[in-house]
This record gives sequence, structure tokens and C-alpha cells, in this order.
Amino acid sequence: MDNLVEIIALLGGTAVVVGIAERVRLPYPVLMLIAAAGVSLTPWVHSLVIDPELILPLFLPPLLFATAQRTSWSVFRIRWRSLVLLAVALVLVTVAVAAGVSLLMVQGLTVAAAVALGAIVAPPDPVAVESVSSKVGMPRRLTTVLQTEGLFNDAVAIVIFQTAVSAVVANHGVGWRIVPAFLGGAVVAAGLGFAMAWLVGWLTALLPNLVARSSITVVAPFAVYLMADRLHGSGVVAVVVTAVELGRRSRPQDSAERLARQAFWGIVELLVTGLAFGLMGMELEVILTDDRIDIIPMLPAVAAVCAAVIVVRFLWMLGIQLIGGTEERTPVPGTFKETLVLSWCGMRGLATMALALSLPETDGAGAPFPARAFIIVTAIGVLITTLVVPGLTLPALMRVLKLPRDPQARRQRDRALAKRAQEASLKALEESPEWAELPEQTRNSLRRRIGGLQRMLSRDTELDPKAQAHIQEQLAAVQRIQRRALDAGREEILRARREADVDPQVADRVLHRLDLRTVMLDR
Repeated sequence: MDNLVEIIALLGGTAVVVGIAERVRLPYPVLMLIAAAGVSLTPWVHSLVIDPELILPLFLPPLLFATAQRTSWSVFRIRWRSLVLLAVALVLVTVAVAAGVSLLMVQGLTVAAAVALGAIVAPPDPVAVESVSSKVGMPRRLTTVLQTEGLFNDAVAIVIFQTAVSAVVANHGVGWRIVPAFLGGAVVAAGLGFAMAWLVGWLTALLPNLVARSSITVVAPFAVYLMADRLHGSGVVAVVVTAVELGRRSRPQDSAERLARQAFWGIVELLVTGLAFGLMGMELEVILTDDRIDIIPMLPAVAAVCAAVIVVRFLWMLGIQLIGGTEERTPVPGTFKETLVLSWCGMRGLATMALALSLPETDGAGAPFPARAFIIVTAIGVLITTLVVPGLTLPALMRVLKLPRDPQARRQRDRALAKRAQEASLKALEESPEWAELPEQTRNSLRRRIGGLQRMLSRDTELDPKAQAHIQEQLAAVQRIQRRALDAGREEILRARREADVDPQVADRVLHRLDLRTVMLDR
């Protein structure tokens, strides 16, 4: 019962902290972590105890699913260099450097245990990066690179961690079997992701109830994550593939479902993120106040690993800048300022804490796990150094650097997609079978209304209530024609979303307004 009370308190506290964060213009996950750690120091608050093995399966699937819904396969195609250089290569280099530094600084640490430590501190957390970068006005092309990196680096790190821990428990070397383990797990996970997306689409087409259709997307990320884990695949890859493929399969007529899903997942993402970071804050307090862990002698080695993690990311980003960035058309990072921002956004989070807490206490022979206390304290040090400090200082850094945000470019992208939707709608309008039977005055009225789509879709305001009332009064024939026209507009935007030069989030904004227009028409 105590755990339930604390979970409810953390969920309620998230709403309060979000309000405070908006006022002080700081990312709410960092404030939630600090607040939870501070409250845990009071004697009347019991620490929330959750099995470490449940942390990743409980929190990663919904948060990864929510984040992956905002991207598309076309983004991955044009950002493949980001995937290779950041999500794979940078993680491997960070693991190697962190393991090497810890081996030099700590006696009694085996190579396999050092590799496990490197895997724990290597991957920037996609949830932390997304929640922090979205609040500071970061240019869209930088956040896209960070999202692409964050969606897959956990998969690489988790495979390395599991292989290294297995080597410690079995008392053998790590070896090169990490590579086939990762590749095989990724293939299995991708297959499961595509299969789950197909299954969700099939069930959605069968179920008439809107709530039932939306609820399937709640079950899907957990189910595919657990299936991938059971089959020794990557649950992270499976969830991401499921989310992106569901976005590709979205149909023009699914307006109400998209609106319901968007609203629901917005709430889920906020509450689960707050709960996850609140839990991390409470775990920080538990570990740092544990009398069995003597932290002071560990501090030099912990500081060395923290510094290595930060320096490796900065040098890596600087090297990418010097060779021309991760993309061909718009190099990222393209300037030293962008290199600083991307280096500062290497925030560790949920995966680092969960992997550290999941370390076994003994190896296969019953001996203590090598330097387990040091590994956990180092993970906390890296978490504080790369999450709390950058999270609190990133808004100030963005103000000092004054990176160009170019809001005019965003408006131009919105208008371009809105124009495509308008042209497709007008074409469908005039090709409708009932079009010729309507009076000329009605046809002119419909042309004007569809002609106003571009203005309506490219602004950030709600629909005019008078326009809504006027739409509701239309004749059934007019409604059918309008619905066909709007379907054509949505189909055009969904087609555009799959194109390489279209930002999925811009397409989603325009699609959201078209969906609102259709739902108002149906009412």
C-alpha cells in the first residue's frame, strides 16, 4: 500500500512540477528528479521499492513508443549516418574509454565488469534528451539528430551490458560474440515490430469502438518488448519499429482515432516521464545514504569516468563537425556552437539507472560481483553530471549561444504542406459524383471553404466556432463531398510524411488540424 501511495504522489507531483517548470523555464524531468530526491530525505517518506528487473520493461516501452511516433522511416533513411556514428559507434567508443579508465583507476575490477560499467554509462537517454531539448527552443534539425541517436543507442548498450554481465557470472571473457548477439537480436526485434504493427492495424480495422482501437496501442509496446526479450531480441528496437510502422500505416479516414491517440499518449508520456524521473530521484537518495557504501575513496575514479564520458562525446561531435556532419544536405553539427549543444545534450537517464540497479550481487561461483558498489556509485555520478547539470544549464547555454531558430522556415514548411492538402482537396471536390448536381451557389461556397484550408492549416489557432456551426448545418450531400475532399487532403499529407525531405512533426501538425476539421464536420 505504501508503494501505491508513493506512486500516486509522484504522479500528482508531476503535474505540480510541470507547472513550476513552465514558470521558471526549466525542464520538468530534472526538477522532478531533484524534488523526489529532496523529499526522500525527510523521515516520514518511505523509499519506493521496485524490482530493478521491472524498471526497463515498465518504463521504456511507453516512453520509446511515444517518442518514436514523432519520426518516420524517411527520417531514418536520411539520418542513417546519425544512427551509425552516434547510436552505434559513439556508444562503442564510450564503452571502451569508460572501461579503460575504470580499469586504470580501480583495483580488483575485471575486464568484463569494466565493460558492464561502460555499457551502463554510455547511452544518452532518449526520454531525458527529448523532454529537456523540447523545452529550450532548440533548432529542429538538432533535436531530430538527438531523437535518432536516442531511439537506438539503448539497444546497443543493453546487449553489451547483458553480454558483459554473463561473462562475469560465467567467469569467461567478453569476446566478439557481442556483434552477432546484437545483429541477431536486432533482426528478431525488427521482425516482431513489423508483425506487431500489422496485427495492430488488422485489429483496428475489425474493432468498431474508438476507445477499444486506441487501447490496442497501449498494449502493443509492452507486448512487443516482452516478446522480443523472451526471444533474446532487442525490446528497444522492437518498440521503435512498431511505432514507426504504425505511423506509416496510418489511414486518411482514421481522424478520430489519431486525435484520441495523440491526446492519450500526451498524458501518458508526461505522467510516465515524471514517475520515472521521480523514481530515479528516490533511488539516488537510497544509494547515496547507504551506510554499506563508502563513497569518499571512490570519488577520484568516479570523477575520472564522468570526465571521460563528457570529453569523449565532445571530441566525437567535434570530429563529426570537421568531417562534414552527419548529413549530406544539412551537416549536423555544422558549427562549433552546434557541437557544444549536441555535446551538452548527452544526458543519461532511465537506462543508466536501471542497468546499474540490475547488477547481480554475486557471480556464478557465489563470490561478490567485482566492484559492484563502485559501478553503482559511478552510474549515479554520471547521471548527475550529464543530466542534472546540463538540464539546469541548457536554457542558459541556448540563450548565450543564440542559435538561429528560423521560425520563418517553419512557417514556410507548414504553408507548403497546407497548400498540398488544399490542392488535393479541391481536386477531389470537383471529381466527386455529386458535384455536378449541386447548385452553383453551393459549389462556390464549398470552393471558398476548401480554399481556406491553407490559411486554417498553417496557423496555430483553434477552428472558428461559427465555422463549426455552419459546417454542421450543411446538407448530407455537401458533407459527403467535403469529407471526400478532406480525405484527399489527409492522404496527400500522409504521402508527404513518407518523403525524405518532409519533417514528420510538421506533417503531423497539419494532419492534426485536418483531423480536427473532419471531426467537427462529422458532429
